[in-house]
Amino acid sequence: MITMKDIVREGHPILNHSAKDVSIPPTEQDIETLKKMIQFIKNSQDEKIAEEYELRAGVGLAAPQIGLSKRMIAVHFEDFNNQLYSDGYFNPKIVSHSVEFTYLSSGEGCLSVDREVAGYVPRYARITVSAINLAGEHVKLRLRGYAAIVFQHEIDHLNGVMFYDRINKQEPFLIPEHAKACDVD
Repeated sequence: MITMKDIVREGHPILNHSAKDVSIPPTEQDIETLKKMIQFIKNSQDEKIAEEYELRAGVGLAAPQIGLSKRMIAVHFEDFNNQLYSDGYFNPKIVSHSVEFTYLSSGEGCLSVDREVAGYVPRYARITVSAINLAGEHVKLRLRGYAAIVFQHEIDHLNGVMFYDRINKQEPFLIPEHAKACDVD
């Protein structure tokens, strides 16, 4: 079982490097690791389990965050239209994106960052992601709003980019051009 002690924290070099592609078909070990990553996210959202194991709630996890330089992400969340996203992905790639941007007005957080970082994180409002899911199927996901933000955050981890790298250093609360807030309410 993955716990917070397994989560690599900011400053660790693996978080600043591009992860390596996973060979397809993935090995049994990679499949098992991805299943454990999804279970961690689910556990982190379960009040009882989270309290017992001192887990911080999360909606996504990338393999570099557990010390693995592999292009694998796990997500478990509902968007604002109650659509559930719960799967693991090998070699996810953004293949197209909108001109418009969005951001969370509350800012973003990260399981690898133990502090609050104030500011808006500009993200594409709509993206299309190509990946191999846990079932071994090639999928193309058309995502918008909150779902697009979550996937971009996790894919950034695979490219050695932290969410705060995207915040405007001079004006952290500057609303990006062509952007609308994607509120969590």
